[in-house]
Amino acid sequence: LTSYHVPQGVGDIVMIQSDHTGAVDILSAELETADLLGEQRKAQPPPLAAPTMWTTEKMKEFKAKMGKEKNGRMVVKRGEVVTVRVPTHPDGKCICWEFATDDYDIGFGVYFDWTTVTSTAITVQVSESSDEEDEDEDEEIEGLSPVGDVERGSKSYLRNRYGEVMPVYRRNSHREVQAGSHEYPGEGIYLLKFDNSYSLLRNKTLFFHVYYIS
Repeated sequence: LTSYHVPQGVGDIVMIQSDHTGAVDILSAELETADLLGEQRKAQPPPLAAPTMWTTEKMKEFKAKMGKEKNGRMVVKRGEVVTVRVPTHPDGKCICWEFATDDYDIGFGVYFDWTTVTSTAITVQVSESSDEEDEDEDEEIEGLSPVGDVERGSKSYLRNRYGEVMPVYRRNSHREVQAGSHEYPGEGIYLLKFDNSYSLLRNKTLFFHVYYIS
C-alpha cells in the first residue's frame, strides 16, 4: 500500500478500505466527534432572562380555589415527573404560574422549547425521568444529556432548541404558595416540570394554576 499520512493526536483511528479500488481512508474518531460537538454547541439557543418569583402564605385559599377547578389539582406519583407544556399565546406577553402541595415539597423548574406553535392547548406529560423528551427525539450525542439533581439544581444540556428559564430545585410548596412569571422570549412552548423522581415512597398532591397576561 502507498504510505498514508495518519492524523496526529490522541484518539481512535478508523481505517476504511474500498473493496473495489483498495484505497484506504483513515479517520480520527476523536476529530469527528469534536466536529459534531462543535456544531451542536454552535446551534445552542440564546440565554433566557431569569423569571420573577415570589411566594404567598394564602395556602388554604389557593388550595380551595384550585380544588374546584377542573384541572387545578393532580397527584404526582412517587418517582414521576409531570411536565406541563404551555404554548405561548398570540394575545399574551408573559406566562404566570402558581402551585402548592400537601404535606411535602416537590421539585420544580421551567424550560423553553424554541419551536413553532401549532396549538395553544396546554398539555400534561407524565414520565419516570426528568428528560422524557428523549422518547420523542433522536438520540443525543453522548455527553450532552442533562445532569444534576433536584437537591443542587439541574444543569441544562438539553437539545439545541431548548433553553433553561429556571433549573429544577426542590421547593417548599407545602409551606407557601410558589409563584412566578416570565416574559415571552419569542414563539415556543414552556415546559413546567414538577419533579417527584427523588421520592421513593410518597405521592404528592399538587395544586397549580397556569395563565398568561398581556
